[in-house]
Amino acid sequence: MGEHFRISSLIRPKLEELGLSPVAVLRHANLPLSLLDEPKIFVTTEQLFAFYNAIADLSPDPAIGLKLGNEERIERYDPIAIASLYTRSFRDALARAARYKRLTCPEDIRVVDRGDISAVRFDWLLADGRGEPPVLIDLCFAWLFRIGRRGTGSPVTPIRVEFKRKPAHREIFAAHFGCPVRFNSEGNALFFKKADLDRPFLTYNADLLAMLAPQLESELAFQRAQQNARDQVKTTLKRLLAGQRPDIKEVARELGQGVRTLQRRLAELGATYQDVLEDARRELAHHYLLHSSLELNETAYLLGYEDASSFFRAFTRWEGIPPGRWRERNGSRKR
Repeated sequence: MGEHFRISSLIRPKLEELGLSPVAVLRHANLPLSLLDEPKIFVTTEQLFAFYNAIADLSPDPAIGLKLGNEERIERYDPIAIASLYTRSFRDALARAARYKRLTCPEDIRVVDRGDISAVRFDWLLADGRGEPPVLIDLCFAWLFRIGRRGTGSPVTPIRVEFKRKPAHREIFAAHFGCPVRFNSEGNALFFKKADLDRPFLTYNADLLAMLAPQLESELAFQRAQQNARDQVKTTLKRLLAGQRPDIKEVARELGQGVRTLQRRLAELGATYQDVLEDARRELAHHYLLHSSLELNETAYLLGYEDASSFFRAFTRWEGIPPGRWRERNGSRKR
């Protein structure tokens, strides 16, 4: 089956309010016109990207993505947004969103703390060069921004917003987020004061979270069940690798399995945990080298290596050439 993602049925009334015909969007995206009538709407990465690119093509409003993500009425929040609001703090909400957003988008949300600044980075690891739709990025940014403000009950404001895309409509984004906006950046990210992420949520409700979380966990389990053990471990590692070195115990815990069970399932496929870790690092290294301007030592850090030299040795073993030379060669081919 591969990875499939869920589109909320609540997107239909939101599109209509913003002056877009859902049927016209589906037709433009070459998707079934009855798609949004399904009780649960699942699409592939290609279909998801086509859907949001169609919204951009049909809407004359450059702020359409921000408006789609800036829902004020809590009755229009999807379960992931509600679960995020019920957590203890903005940081906890980001962790919850990172876990459950995999149900609705092929994205990884990573929080990287550096000093008193926290970067909330968005990586689209399944884009495969197709390019993530700007409308979808805008929606995700506005969604998290709204969760932070509603949860804390205060006007939490980013220090800055960074986009990979070329400059366009800077004033719209600056007005929405209330901060400077940079384009042509190495990635898509929101930067906050670290203290803002640790603000408690006024909406925290442990009882309601305990009621909602099992359903989302069940959906995650179903999504993972469509993959074999090797793919499950690789997907989990790609999410956990962000300056960390997750061991098999942590991955098994994320997958809700025992270590021995996971080792046995991998062995049945002729693989070990170290094999899959190597594959995940290699694929992530290719992604970072081709789709970002990260320094090589920063790439090594994000891949969980102790130092840059360890990364250089591993990459040279994989590809036969150092990462810097590989980036020059393959980057030029891409252009």
